[in-house]
Parts: sequence; structure tokens; C-alpha cells
Amino acid sequence: MTEQDFKEYLWDCAIKLRGSLSAAEYKYPVLGLVFLKYVSDMFDAQRELIVTRAIDQKSEFYIEDNALRTDWIAQAVEDRDSYTQDNVFWIPQEARFDTLLKQAGDPKLSILLDDAMAVIEKENEKLRGVLYRDFARLPLEHGKIGDLLAIIGRMKFDPKVHGSRDVFGEVYEYFLGNFAIEEGQKAGQFYTPRSVVRVLVEVLAPFEGRIYDPCCGSGGMFVYSERFIEVHGGKRGQAVIYGQELSATTRKLACMNLAVRGLDYDFGKEHGDTFFRDQHPDLKADYILANPQFNTEDWGADKLAKDPRWKYGVPPNGNGNFAWLQHMIAKLATTGRAGVVLANGSMSSNQSGEGEIRTNLVKADIVECMVALPGQLFTNTQIPACLWFLSREKKPGRNGKDDRCAQVLFIDARRMGSLILGSRKQKELSGEEIKKIAQTYHNWRGTRWAENGYVDVLGFCKSATLNEILQHSHVLTPGRYVGAKAQEDDGELFDEKMKKLTATLQLQQKEVAKLDATIAANLKELGYGG
Repeated sequence: MTEQDFKEYLWDCAIKLRGSLSAAEYKYPVLGLVFLKYVSDMFDAQRELIVTRAIDQKSEFYIEDNALRTDWIAQAVEDRDSYTQDNVFWIPQEARFDTLLKQAGDPKLSILLDDAMAVIEKENEKLRGVLYRDFARLPLEHGKIGDLLAIIGRMKFDPKVHGSRDVFGEVYEYFLGNFAIEEGQKAGQFYTPRSVVRVLVEVLAPFEGRIYDPCCGSGGMFVYSERFIEVHGGKRGQAVIYGQELSATTRKLACMNLAVRGLDYDFGKEHGDTFFRDQHPDLKADYILANPQFNTEDWGADKLAKDPRWKYGVPPNGNGNFAWLQHMIAKLATTGRAGVVLANGSMSSNQSGEGEIRTNLVKADIVECMVALPGQLFTNTQIPACLWFLSREKKPGRNGKDDRCAQVLFIDARRMGSLILGSRKQKELSGEEIKKIAQTYHNWRGTRWAENGYVDVLGFCKSATLNEILQHSHVLTPGRYVGAKAQEDDGELFDEKMKKLTATLQLQQKEVAKLDATIAANLKELGYGG
């Protein structure tokens, strides 16, 4: 099997055991077992590494004396520090995946799983309150949990074989994406489509520093940020992760998602509303990536009317878009940048003071780039979306000449994207399309990732001055600035083309007449005709 075939196979097997459970209920136990398998395999791999170090003559841990070596190994493999010093979770014997798999037929398996998760949480501070511990409450037929355990058990993670290609992380993400499709509208609280996340990450290029997401869902922004660092030769940990999530259960998904990949993070002491219980009150982030809920109503504006975050205007209670934007701006460091997914209305709405806030943001020269996205990218909404890129500083780029003060880059990507294989509704951006968007930005900004100089492209991108934006009443819809793409000349003479089109029209009119006659005859036969 290819890796994709393997993921699809696991998903198909797991979903067949769902019974009457909804996708929203089922995802937590499934992802919980994926996590349990991962930490167990990592524990086993570390155990083997401890032994290898002791018998490898080239290792600094090599012990020549056989008797001393045997005693040392026996103690080391049961010593917590031998695992935690390499950032491997300590998993007690009774909680290890293989131990539980041997008891797959036990009628009390669900209770054993809950107990195992509780033990793992107790032994690992980072996982306190994170793992799924409600297997015993699942309304599943006897034996299905054991069958699910066996399916997950077919995965195997071996660091020596897979290296940086984290198979479990890929499976976890694949499952999250599929559950998002299954859940539909409710999925927005935990999952942002992969191609949208990639655009944000590729444009912001968060190579090092503090990364923040105030509504982090299942943590996809952080995962792709770390991948960006790895692909570009950076080291794990050179970016520090900060996040917050409103939902307790979604926060757990994020914790597991990052733990599966061995990433450290700070999600604050608890879940909570970012506007009212900010978990990082003193944070100044270098990068912010976020996909807040679109057009949030009744978010509590009346209780925060004099909040210092509203430097550019008090956001209306009927729509939280500009509350989110201003919260993130307040969190940016002096050279910080942000990428935010919002509904298209944020680019043009003038209701309840939104236009005034947008005008103030533009005049303050904080808006750096606007990207109009194609429709059908999201599983949870049909509302058209766009990307806002904000910057605290637009000084000349690394090349010393691309000073973008008093300018905004507009990119119209609405014609991009294609249907995901096997789907009639959801689209995604291709790797080439994502690269085109990101490269356009980097060339315009003169960043370290720039390849060529920037030029406006009719119908796709335009660098507009603040004066030009003023002429459009500070509406930030890219289509107003990039212009229309010129139609390609097919070389056919106008007279010839008109003859063909006229002939086609006449044929279609004849077909319409035939259909009208048939319908009239049928109605007459039924007694409704004249």
C-alpha cells in the first residue's frame, strides 16, 4: 500500500465500526486510540534505543562488562528519566497499546482503556486533562472497541524507518479532515482546510520566533508552521507555540495533535473565551495565524466597550470580525505579522462602524496584503472567504529596496482551486497555486524567500497605494484593483464566429419549440390544455 492507500484503508475500517454514533462523538475515541498507539510505539522505540546504546561500542553509553551491562539495561529500561530526557512520554506497562490489544476480547475493555488513559495522564504532566477517557460510556455493541483497537494496531511507527515523515501525524490529520467532512457545518470549530492553512504559512513564512493562534482549533496552523521550518532547514523548537481555544474538547484535540509530533506548546492554563479570558495577556507574537469563526454575533461587545484593544474603533456586537483583527494586532510584536481568514464581508461592509474601523486600519498602514479565495474551500460554510495579512512594519525588504509603506498588495485567487477527488462540493488549492500566491507576496515584499522582482499581473495581482484605496472608499476587495484578465484572441474572424453562434442559437430555439409542443400535448391529454 502507498501511504495514502494505508490512510484510506484505516479510515474505511474505522468508520465501519461507528454504529449509531455521530461523527462528532466518534472522532474523540478514534483519535484517542491513534494517540495511544503513537505514544506506545515511541516508548517501545526508546526502549530499543536504550539497549542499543549500551551494546554499541561507538556509543557514549557503551558498557563493556557483560554483567554490568545487563544490570544497567535492566534498570535503564524501567527508569522514567531514560525516556523523558529524550521527550518520550512514560507509559506504564498496563497502559501500553500492546498490553491492551491482548485484552481486546475482554468485556471490560472499555473500562481498561479509560484506566489506561488516566494512568498516562497521571504519569505525564503535559497530558493532564488532555486524553479521551469516556470509552465506557460509548453506546457501541460489544466487541467493536476491540475491533477498533485491532485496526489502529495495524499502524506502526518506527523512527529508524520513517525518520521525519511522521506517519501517525499524517493519519491523525487525515482523520481530522475526514471527520470535518462528515460533520459539515459543526467542523469549523476545530478544522481549517489544509490548503488554506498552507497559504497562510507559506506567505507568513514563520521560520523562527513566537507563533500565536487565538482560536487554534485542532492546531493545524502550528503543525504546518513546524513543517515549513523543517522543509527550509530549520530545527524543531526554534519557533515557540502559543495558542488558545474556546472548546475544552477541541483543545484536547490540539494538545494530542502537537504531542503526536513531539512539539512543545503553551495553550495557557485552561480553555476559554479569548476576548474575556486571555490566556497570554503579556504575549507579543512574531507571527499570528488564525481562522476565527466568521461573523460572530453577540460576542460580548457591550462588556468590553472601553477595551484598550479597540484602538481603531469599537467593533459592533453583531459581528466579531474586527474584534478578532484588533485583538491580533494588539498581540503583534513591533515587527510582527499576521494572517487571518475572514468572511468576504469584512473587506467591504460598512455596517455598524465596520467601514470606519477598516478605514483606520488602512490609514495606519497595517494592512499589507489581501487575498480573495475561491468558493467551496470550507466544509463548514459556503460563505466566501478572504485572507487578511497585517504587518506592524513595512520597511524595505532584505534586498534593501522594496519599501512597501503606504501600499497594499491585492491578490485575486477566486479562479483558482479544483474539486477534491471524490467530492462534488469541496475544492482545494493545488501546490502550484499556493506557491504562486506565496511567491507573488514574497517577490512584492522582497523577503528572503523572493525569487524575482514583482510586477502587477492583470486579473491576478496589483500593488495599490493608499491613495488608490481611498478612491474606492477603503473597500479592500481585490477584484476592484487587479482588473479583468484580457480574453485571449482565438484567431477566428468575427463574421465567421457570429455565423456559428447564430446557427447554434437557431438549433436551440427549434429544440425549445419541440419541447413546448410536447409539454402542451401532454397537458391537453391530461385535460389541462386548450
